[in-house]
Amino acid sequence: MYPNDTPHLPVQRAVEVHHPTPCPPAVPVSAPLVPVQPNTVPAVASIVLPDGRVVTGYAINPVQPAPVAAKPAVSRTAVNVALGGAGFLAVCGGLMLLTSFIAALTAFITQLIILAAVIFGGWIAVQIFSANGHRAGGITFNIRRAVFKRNKFHG
Repeated sequence: MYPNDTPHLPVQRAVEVHHPTPCPPAVPVSAPLVPVQPNTVPAVASIVLPDGRVVTGYAINPVQPAPVAAKPAVSRTAVNVALGGAGFLAVCGGLMLLTSFIAALTAFITQLIILAAVIFGGWIAVQIFSANGHRAGGITFNIRRAVFKRNKFHG
């Protein structure tokens, strides 16, 4: 408040009235009009507010979400697990063949060693027990009759 104003009287102010100014058209008059297809003209909707006012405007169609890509019937994880299992089975099969090969090779080498021992042992036996075998530098003892008396040899 100002010092000269009386506190009980209201201050009078001037009322200003504003009138709307029309906007110029957005499309120049000389521009050609494009015909609009009847299906693309949106529908006009009117809504009555609770206080009795009516609001009229174009209906806005809700935005449709982008279509979601369809999921494949089988997930990628399941495919990867299945491929890993198939690879594991292939490796296990190969390892089984490898162990079978090693076992067969071991049995074959064992049989070769036994065969060599039998052949070499037979050759040695023939050399020892042959009647007409000549040994260089050997001494032959022919014992015809031996008598043992009181742990003493009498020949």
